[in-house]
Amino acid sequence: MPQALLDLEVRLLMEAIYARYNHDFREYSGASQKRRVLHAVEQLQCDSVSALQGLVLRDARAFAQLLEILTVPFTEMFREPTFFVALREQVMPVLQTYPSLKVWVAGCASGEEVYSLAILLHEEGLLERSIIYATDINPAMLERARQGIFSINDVQQYTRNYQAAGGRRGFSDYYTAAYGAARFDRELVKRVTFADHSLATDHVFSETHLICCRNVLIYFNRNLQDRAIGLFAQSLCHRGFLGLGSKESLDFCTNGAAFEPVVARERLFRKR
Repeated sequence: MPQALLDLEVRLLMEAIYARYNHDFREYSGASQKRRVLHAVEQLQCDSVSALQGLVLRDARAFAQLLEILTVPFTEMFREPTFFVALREQVMPVLQTYPSLKVWVAGCASGEEVYSLAILLHEEGLLERSIIYATDINPAMLERARQGIFSINDVQQYTRNYQAAGGRRGFSDYYTAAYGAARFDRELVKRVTFADHSLATDHVFSETHLICCRNVLIYFNRNLQDRAIGLFAQSLCHRGFLGLGSKESLDFCTNGAAFEPVVARERLFRKR
């Protein structure tokens, strides 16, 4: 298929999804989006992107399958452990000065980042006075995050990450293993609100002290990155903190001037 025709079909698919389901992928990065769409064509046994469009417009269950493919990123607990070391050393002492805290994990996917932050806050004595908002556009991912059940095969890597992140206990203290899975302590998410929220279409819902949106912006084009960073600037309180992924940057973002680096190499910023 000519590249121009494929680009057109993908663009029309995204317009159709927005019109039918109000999920806006129109400003997502082109190369990544095309790869995922072509994977969906194969997985849903369609002959073309146009055939995929017809299927998902008629069948909400097929759209749910497509949504899984379009939105599921790679994630793990305490991913990039040095980021959590920077949080522990540079951010937690400041958060200790507040009587109550609000934390936003934007694009939380299946919840690994949420549980990582909850463990960190617990070890710093802050979890009991924190409210954590965990948001994503994928209802299936939010439900997995609520359950807090992860494959036992992944826990070994999570344990190594936790230790490298400066963990202060045995990682096994936080979960119960059975039947090939690890179920994490429900106390960790007692103060977590899981909610549907789109960085492409929704607005700020609360003032927050810390926002973590890591390895999400890499899937956005420049316009949508600017929108997301603008939302974070609006949401954060005076001198609040923002954490991004290692491949993400505020350079050249229209709203990037609202922030200054705290630990630049770890993509940890503070609102000016």
